[in-house]
Amino acid sequence: MEIAQRAPVGTRRLVLLVPAGLALLAGLDAALLLLGLPAPVQADRLPQVHGLLMVLGFVGTLIALERAVALGRGAAFSAPALLGAGGLLLLSPLPVTVGQGVQLAGTLAYGALYVAIWRRQQAAPVAVQALGAVLAVGGSALWLVGVDVPTLAPFLVGFLVLTIAGERLELLRVGFPPAHAEPVVVTASLALACAVPVALLWPAVGYPALGLGLLALVIALVRYDVARRMVRAGGLPRFSALAMLTGYAWLAVAGSIWLVVGPVASGPGYDAVLHAVFLGFVLSMVMAHAPVILPAVLRRPLPYRPAMLVPLAALHVTLALRILVGDAHGSTAAVQVGGVGNILAVLGFLGLAVHGTLRTKARA
Repeated sequence: MEIAQRAPVGTRRLVLLVPAGLALLAGLDAALLLLGLPAPVQADRLPQVHGLLMVLGFVGTLIALERAVALGRGAAFSAPALLGAGGLLLLSPLPVTVGQGVQLAGTLAYGALYVAIWRRQQAAPVAVQALGAVLAVGGSALWLVGVDVPTLAPFLVGFLVLTIAGERLELLRVGFPPAHAEPVVVTASLALACAVPVALLWPAVGYPALGLGLLALVIALVRYDVARRMVRAGGLPRFSALAMLTGYAWLAVAGSIWLVVGPVASGPGYDAVLHAVFLGFVLSMVMAHAPVILPAVLRRPLPYRPAMLVPLAALHVTLALRILVGDAHGSTAAVQVGGVGNILAVLGFLGLAVHGTLRTKARA
């Protein structure tokens, strides 16, 4: 007879989500500091690590955990564990290079997941997501060797955009698209991936190419994505479709800025591109998929509630204020108000998700 039972699977996976949650909260705290506003935690390091906390510590851990669950192997969980631990180490008093090194190890473990997944399923969606994993490794390695975040930002953008594009490509088959749909999306994805290193080595050429790649990918995904039909439905399908379509719109904004303006490493243009991608596109996609992905990961239901539309709408309205008024017209007040609104929208959705999960568990 065993003296102690192992923790339930859902509980063990929840433990791996804790670092992601802490990275999100720390990243939002850093966002307030970067906006020049008071923040609950004042730390000089937070603004420095803000971007990688959000991209790898938060979103990267979530994605890696979902992939590890799908793969179903114990060793696969080293990827989310390392990415989460790297985020926590970035917040610790240890040298930043310690957290950077662990995050690099996490991206390498994440890339290894796709080697195993490819052996199971040699398909175009897996290849597109694997390209994203390669860019994640490149971005984290560049950061470790001292390249600044604005310079390596295309790697982070490519990582998340290609990961999400691969997932959407996998779901295109639900809508029975024409035979040429998959090659079109794959070609646009390859173009975007190739433009990333070009932007690092030849910015004047690479950034417009990145913009073209993003716009081509948006057009291809919107053209064939089932979200266009789901938006006419009700409940969760409509909510997810609204989140996805508005996310695509912000990705098109980012692509247009890179295409027209070219390299932007600071100032309003830089702020607009990164937040259009990471807030407008990525977090909108996180909201869209959370009611489906989180139950699969945690084995706890997250029922859709109409109240989820409120933080989704708030995210996009305040982001429009921040970018289209604040960044576009040099209004610091609009940037700050919009930025605070972005933070409240994210926290609002997080609160609804936690409350919905706990309430459903209590009823069960």
